[in-house]
Amino acid sequence: MTHCSSTNSCNDITKKSVCPLNGQAYSQVSLRTVLHHIVKPWQRKLSSQAYYFCDDPDCEVVYFGDDQQQIRQDDLRLTVGQKSRSPDRHICYCFDIRLTDLLSENNTVKLKSFVTEKTRSSTCDCEIRNPSGRCCLKDFPGNANH
Repeated sequence: MTHCSSTNSCNDITKKSVCPLNGQAYSQVSLRTVLHHIVKPWQRKLSSQAYYFCDDPDCEVVYFGDDQQQIRQDDLRLTVGQKSRSPDRHICYCFDIRLTDLLSENNTVKLKSFVTEKTRSSTCDCEIRNPSGRCCLKDFPGNANH
């Protein structure tokens, strides 16, 4: 899980696991994050195991569990911005910022400053809203994706 703090740091849990489809290692997300993104969570049997977020746009898996359970894009309510190449993809889920917003008037610095300010004041909710369960500041153009 990731927590955005008032100092604007995002601390990643170091636990990783390998995606059963693409064979790459990905970071853990909370069951809470997964539950808030899947369609009709009351109809799914999700155990209290560890889940991981695969951000590879070429992989169909979005979340996978320690038991190799797979949750794919079709199982989710929203398109996952980290797995999309669309210019209209989400960058920030808390404040509905899309890549097109950043590029439309060269707003990257302004919008990133806005999100940074909101993160410092603890008014973001990345652990739930962002499918990765982490702070979206890492997803802004020019930042590392993992």
